[in-house]
Amino acid sequence: MPIRAVHIRRLILAAAAFSASIPYAAMAQTIDNVVTRPVGGDAEPLKKGRPPEGVQPSTGLGVLDRMGAKLPDLPPEKDYKGPVDDAYGAYQRGYYLTAMQLALPRAQLGDPAAQTLVAEIQYAGLGVRRDPKSSAFWYGKAAEGGDGAAMFKYALMLMAGEVVPRDKAKADEYMKKSADAGNSSAQFNWGQILTSDHPGQDGLKLALPYYEKSAEQGIADAQYAVAELYSTMPDLPEEKRRLARPWMARAAHAGFDTAQVDLAVWMVNGQNGPRDFVHGFQWMQLAANRGNVVAQNKLAHLYIYALGTKPDPIEAAKWYVLSRRAGLPDPELEDFFLGIEDDQQKAAIDRANKFRRLP
Repeated sequence: MPIRAVHIRRLILAAAAFSASIPYAAMAQTIDNVVTRPVGGDAEPLKKGRPPEGVQPSTGLGVLDRMGAKLPDLPPEKDYKGPVDDAYGAYQRGYYLTAMQLALPRAQLGDPAAQTLVAEIQYAGLGVRRDPKSSAFWYGKAAEGGDGAAMFKYALMLMAGEVVPRDKAKADEYMKKSADAGNSSAQFNWGQILTSDHPGQDGLKLALPYYEKSAEQGIADAQYAVAELYSTMPDLPEEKRRLARPWMARAAHAGFDTAQVDLAVWMVNGQNGPRDFVHGFQWMQLAANRGNVVAQNKLAHLYIYALGTKPDPIEAAKWYVLSRRAGLPDPELEDFFLGIEDDQQKAAIDRANKFRRLP
């Protein structure tokens, strides 16, 4: 996973603020939403009252339903036809001292790839004493020599200002160079920097091409960002807008819990694709079991309204108790909890006490 120089939530806040300028017609599909994803600190509950008109309670999940829909194929990996690097080969096999012995002479002669490898080994302390200062020296040399990975790592060091003096201008320069050289993590982080430095529509437009390139290389954070922007930005080609849900699904399959929550919300609400209560419930349940507090709150609502699952007041109360303990209030769920039988409350609390999040 990339180190997030600017947190992904900033992108969502920017997109949310930007969406205020979208014409009413473009927002009409969200009017009858059953689930909403909170942007701020408090959860937005399901709409009060009954489920949407025409919606029948689910009878549960079937085996075929659990299999999920097929995602678009990932781009095929390109065959490597370049020269074999013995130092990197030793590193990849775990022979770190051998890798160091092979890389150091080349690094001293100015080989940027070897300098990057020496920096990696020293920074992590693999087979040698950990030495962040020496590692920063070699990252800097390799960055000067144009190595994409080194430029990314050195940019992060310059941003942090812990091992080397903080220098935003130089950090931005190296991050952009690394992104333009094809480093997927740098592409995502440069997109984040652009959204931070250029608030609003301009920053999102500048960042989107970098998010797209990073997403295509498998970075889940970037896949999530692409999905959100494809969903909210106006004036995008229709073919891109249709890809919002597939990109969100890729990020969800990669284990990004925020994407799992948003994909579930989209499926339940019928946003960026047809309604799918069963799979929406399935994704929400997965994120909740992995400890996502918003998912736990929303899952309680799905159990109450029997959307994608059978109605279960004890399970609903359990997930509410867990989300409330984590600091996410919800007046509607509080009313529900107080309205069930005492033995159901006790059973829910007992289940919450026994809950262990999945890895």
